[in-house]
Amino acid sequence: MIAADGLRADKFYEPDADGEYRAPFLRSIIRERGRWGVSHARPPTESRPGHVAIIAGFYEDPSAVTKGWKANPVEFDSVFNRSSHTISFGSPDIVPIFCGALPHSTWNTYPHEFEDFATDASFLDEWSFDQFQSLINKSNNDPNLKKLLQRDGLVIFLHLLGCDSNGHAHRPFSSIYLNNVKVVDRIAENMYNLLEDYFKDNRTAYIFTADHGMSDKGSHGDGHPSNTDTPLVAWGAGVRFPKPGSSSSHGDEGHRFVDEHLHDTPTPHDWGLYGLERVDVNQADIAPLMSTLLALPCPANSVGTLPLDYISLAEAEEVEAVVANTKQILNQFIRKSQIKQSNSLHFRPFEPLAHYSSILDQIDDLISSKDYKAALKLSENLRDLALEGLNYFQTYDWFMLMAVITLGYIGWMVHLVLHVLQSYTSHKNSLSNKRSGDKITESGRLMVYVCGCFLMVAASTILFLEHSPPLYHVYTAMTIFLWTRIFGEYLFIRELWMDLVHRDCKFIFKILATCVVAIVVLEFLVHSFTERRLYTWCFLITGVLASSYLFHLNKRRYLVAIYVWIACSFLSIFTLMPAEIPDNTSLVVASGAMAILVGVAARWLDFHHEADRYWNCITNHDMEARIPMLFQLQVFLVGLASAMVWLSTSHRTKNRELLPLHQMINWSVAGVSLILPLFSPNGLLSRLTSIFLGFAPTFLLLSIGYEAAFYSSLGLVLMAWILFENSLIYMSKPALSAGPRKAVDHKASLDQKLRHLELFDVRIPLVFLVLFNVAFFGTGNFASIASFEISSVYRFITVFSPFLMAAMLIFKLFIPFMLVICAFSAITKLIRLPRLGCYFLVILFSDVMTIHFFFLVKTTGSWMEIGNSISHFGIVSAQVVFVLLLFALTNIFTKDIQIRPDGSSARKAV
Repeated sequence: MIAADGLRADKFYEPDADGEYRAPFLRSIIRERGRWGVSHARPPTESRPGHVAIIAGFYEDPSAVTKGWKANPVEFDSVFNRSSHTISFGSPDIVPIFCGALPHSTWNTYPHEFEDFATDASFLDEWSFDQFQSLINKSNNDPNLKKLLQRDGLVIFLHLLGCDSNGHAHRPFSSIYLNNVKVVDRIAENMYNLLEDYFKDNRTAYIFTADHGMSDKGSHGDGHPSNTDTPLVAWGAGVRFPKPGSSSSHGDEGHRFVDEHLHDTPTPHDWGLYGLERVDVNQADIAPLMSTLLALPCPANSVGTLPLDYISLAEAEEVEAVVANTKQILNQFIRKSQIKQSNSLHFRPFEPLAHYSSILDQIDDLISSKDYKAALKLSENLRDLALEGLNYFQTYDWFMLMAVITLGYIGWMVHLVLHVLQSYTSHKNSLSNKRSGDKITESGRLMVYVCGCFLMVAASTILFLEHSPPLYHVYTAMTIFLWTRIFGEYLFIRELWMDLVHRDCKFIFKILATCVVAIVVLEFLVHSFTERRLYTWCFLITGVLASSYLFHLNKRRYLVAIYVWIACSFLSIFTLMPAEIPDNTSLVVASGAMAILVGVAARWLDFHHEADRYWNCITNHDMEARIPMLFQLQVFLVGLASAMVWLSTSHRTKNRELLPLHQMINWSVAGVSLILPLFSPNGLLSRLTSIFLGFAPTFLLLSIGYEAAFYSSLGLVLMAWILFENSLIYMSKPALSAGPRKAVDHKASLDQKLRHLELFDVRIPLVFLVLFNVAFFGTGNFASIASFEISSVYRFITVFSPFLMAAMLIFKLFIPFMLVICAFSAITKLIRLPRLGCYFLVILFSDVMTIHFFFLVKTTGSWMEIGNSISHFGIVSAQVVFVLLLFALTNIFTKDIQIRPDGSSARKAV
């Protein structure tokens, strides 16, 4: 087996610009000696799960990512395990997974340092072949090795990483990647000639395929056809010869694949194979194909179905092979059924297979009577039912889990609402005083807790008797705990209801209107996950409405209204751009200049409008910078980062290497710039300007295209948000100072600096969520694994290091988030809101989105739809944790921001 890691089907089969095909040897095999088709991979289209599907026949749980996809969280059976001996050479990330703990194996890998994205990685493929060739040459002088190679059931596996590395570094349209396809074809030819000359018995079968493809921007992971469609060529002993066929006729007609739709796309005319039958398979089908060619049992956990169109067998042998494949899958179903039955207090069997033994008897009778067609048909039907049965037991507890988790989410949201009302609103004092010292209240709460504990013990006992996984206990216990807490606050809920009943209709209408607006905004955010262009309309409309409102509020400040409109319009452009970011070094450099201009403008505003009452709150110079000429130093670092973007990229492109000097400068600039904002003045505008310039060098060095300009655009919109809130404060000050003393005292009752949350304050967390999600989707679709552009890190490191590279990519993703959170923190200080109370509202709104995505998760349909639905749910679920971590991180930069009160300040008014 030869696996060309990262090889796209279209780049393998299509001709080049001169009309010449890139894989002449394998094309000759397709036309003269073998079978061909497309192997359809299942997301996540990564190297480890792809190879597990090919070699072991099942689609590995993504939990293997917790082991870095380098070790096996659970040991599994594979074709290699079943073989008499396995010989393998290739990547240190793949070969040890299957051979590291396999006693009957001979293998070797190259060092990780060889995986340098700054070079042409096709030499890695040559290394793998050279290692095997050396082994063959060595066997001529080693009788034991020669005897080993002469065994039946021998598996030889070459893992060729070149296409994957070159695709990441240079994109699949580059000459380097396309030339690597020729290298792979040449290795396949050399491998074939070497083995045929060595064995001279025509008893070797060959399979050529790939674990996944490669997107146009040099990434993979999601369910796009460029990632899931990989070539498959088989020839040699036991493999059928080519069969004529039309472009619209496949050997897979009528067969449903793992993504629940028929792959009946006609073969592209430019592939030049329209006269030969194409047989597509699921990636997991390759494992039973290899096992059958070796006359070995299928791997125990395989769910692949044997593709008969690839194997040259007599009719009776075909039936025997399919029956063996069917029994192997059926045994998995039987075992799952037995386990579930032994653990369930009320077992619900899979009815279609309640009498599977009688079906097996029918198949045996048909084979005995030599009615092979009927036996084959019945075996395939039984195999399909067994696969359905496996899925049935995989989702056996679906309804119970859905109900428990839904109640848990609702309980969590209700608990959050009660907590915010009790801790951060005026209800804290007005309602808590009414129930203080009430013994009946305490006894009632105690009774609720006792009932909750009894219910939790009962549920845990039932789950324990059914041998349910630990997570089931956690889900159930958390749901019961939350609702116990909610019912424990029954007196507060009753008083809240009575307070609401005695309010006038106008207040009720305000609450309902606020809820409707919040739901509309949250539904907009939910739909933006699948259609990011919605943000374009959002910011175009918001820019017009906000600027019109500001102009109506204060016509003298018309420049502020114009700025808000321009900033929103500029940001709206980015969500119209392609998610696949094209390389544009000149634009990155220009974006550095743009960031400097934004910083200079903010600096000028900070120092020339201090006397203006409108700017008084955000221009505060009580503390000077702790480092002399800090602003000039930050501007210099942004300029230096822009220059290094140009130098590092041009040198790496021309010489295919990253100079150690460039690498050292880039790391130094990024590291120093991130800590400089800590030494800036503590005025709102001064600190935010310093934070903007502090993150800019790192973001520029990690940028490859228009996302660098997005950074400055986002900064402009965040400033527009601050100016909008400042305008509301400015226009409310006369009313505040002239208002009754009681109203002012009410505002200051929570703290000398903070006020209570009010209904209109809901706008702050809603705007924050919109901007936070724009940071997600402004420069691509980060709901997809493949949206992470690995070439972004090439100015810091080119030698393959998955964890360091992933950490840098995630940090790049976090930088816009940190800008948004810093602005959010500054605004809560500006308008005297409790930041923690606003954060709880952010959690509440995020959970509303999460429960919506929870019901949108799909288990059927195409794997692109399934993968996207799961990733959307995961992103929104993780968003709460991300926000909490980023709040803690950005608090280092924003905790000492000081807001100067107005001349006739609230403090004087109080």
